[in-house]
Amino acid sequence: MATALLVVDMQRFFAEMTTSAAPNIARLISHFQSNSLPRIFTQHGHSKGELTPPFKNQLVRKWGPAGSIATGSKDWELQPAIASQTAGCPVIAKNTYDAFINTNLEDVLKEQKVERVVVCGVMTDCCCDTSARSAFNRGFETWLVEDACGTASETQHKAGLKGFGFAFGDVVKTSEVIKRLS
Repeated sequence: MATALLVVDMQRFFAEMTTSAAPNIARLISHFQSNSLPRIFTQHGHSKGELTPPFKNQLVRKWGPAGSIATGSKDWELQPAIASQTAGCPVIAKNTYDAFINTNLEDVLKEQKVERVVVCGVMTDCCCDTSARSAFNRGFETWLVEDACGTASETQHKAGLKGFGFAFGDVVKTSEVIKRLS
């Protein structure tokens, strides 16, 4: 089954949330790269227009402009260890939790005949979970990698994994992904 890695929002803004997940994300990227499997990255951000009242974007309404990531800002940049791994890979710009809404992600996956999506990155319970559920709802088998996702707290992390695992797909560890795909 054709499988792609979806690395969600590994940006400077979220660096503190990804310290324990980052080494496993790097292992997954390396495994997918060495096996010539597709790697797709997302980058969350909001335009100047979205950050200016009246706020039309739901996330900007929820978090306010100060709690939102401005496209082109230092916080918006991919973390250096991730940015160095994106050459030749799609980097999907998004402005919602769901990496499929208002993007060409589904087209990118279908063009590569992907049937399974392995999701890692940040935040477990927001963008990772929402994008993984959306992949499932679009007919992709979906795995959420528990030790390659990060979020604001362990409680939120576990809640995101539990909800996803109950009804949408497999919750797996990095070593299990590598074993299943080898």
